[in-house]
Amino acid sequence: MKTYGLPLFCLLVLAFVLTLACGSQQRIVTSCGKFAPSNNTGSLESVTLCPSVADADQFPGGEVPFAAIGVYSTQPSPALIPTGLIWGACIGDATTNDVTVANGTAKCASGASGQYTVWATGSPICNVIGPCGACGPTGTAQLTCP
Repeated sequence: MKTYGLPLFCLLVLAFVLTLACGSQQRIVTSCGKFAPSNNTGSLESVTLCPSVADADQFPGGEVPFAAIGVYSTQPSPALIPTGLIWGACIGDATTNDVTVANGTAKCASGASGQYTVWATGSPICNVIGPCGACGPTGTAQLTCP
């Protein structure tokens, strides 16, 4: 008798993910839950990054995707923040070039090691951004580089 264990399991997982992506309102599953992308026009009150803790060694190519969940003054809230964030990384209270963050995906530079803070701020107008964000509602997460 032939068994199909792992290939069948992968096919079922793929079918499940495609099912989640279909429908009139797409939902994105993050490590913090399931959220609909939103273009909410209310005031952004807070930002949470998911995952809150990540190890770059555990992700393909060391690229760690972070999702930003926003709490707004109007509905739908909370909701996935699809665009409009300013992303960055720091270590302690200082900026760093050891980690780059582009559109929510963080990557450790060659030779970087230790704990870093990935941040995203949701303020549409910022004249000055501190080394760890903090220009309006800001979410943070911890990233470990090998």
